[in-house]
Amino acid sequence: MLLNKYIDHTVLKADATALDVEKICKEAIAHDFATVCVNPCRIAQAKTLLKGSNVGITTVIGFPLGASTSETKACETTNALKNGATEIDMVLNVGAMKDQNYELVLNDIKAVRQASTGHVLKVILETCLLSDAEIIKACQLSVEAGADFVKTSTGFSTDGANIHVVSLMKKTVGDAAKVKASGGVRTYQDAIDMIKAGADRLGTSGGVAIVNGQENTEKY
Repeated sequence: MLLNKYIDHTVLKADATALDVEKICKEAIAHDFATVCVNPCRIAQAKTLLKGSNVGITTVIGFPLGASTSETKACETTNALKNGATEIDMVLNVGAMKDQNYELVLNDIKAVRQASTGHVLKVILETCLLSDAEIIKACQLSVEAGADFVKTSTGFSTDGANIHVVSLMKKTVGDAAKVKASGGVRTYQDAIDMIKAGADRLGTSGGVAIVNGQENTEKY
């Protein structure tokens, strides 16, 4: 199975340097990945490096906690798109989800959806912090708000993607949205397992290792 277009080749660590971004962009071009995923301050650099390629630019909004205000997330999204981002991965307001404040969660996603009209929007649920019932509800709210994807994880919390949550998310959204698995997807077999479970996109720092069928021991 060709996996390159499933992959958002990712570098989001706080200490990621310009050289790290240059490296993943070169790798993304070489392997024709779907996108690179970089922090907002690295978008302009990635845009320059990826010019003339088919590789898109994903950035993260409200990252990694999801606790920014909706206005801040919308402003961040507008700025990211202005700088050259093509896809938006926003973090769900996890605390509001735990509070069962569904109106806030819904409107939070809607604010980013409105700011990102015409671009792919993925909602990061941080599934390791949610119960199955909360995951289902978060998926439903994401679809209601008009998101294109629901995404498992930031890669910065207590756990990442697993087959159970990916399957649950896919079962919940059906054909209304797609699923992105991220966090801990490091090997070719990890990738295949997530795709079989229902993932349409993979967020990983190990894209090259995956397409080469090699183990990548780096933590995303």
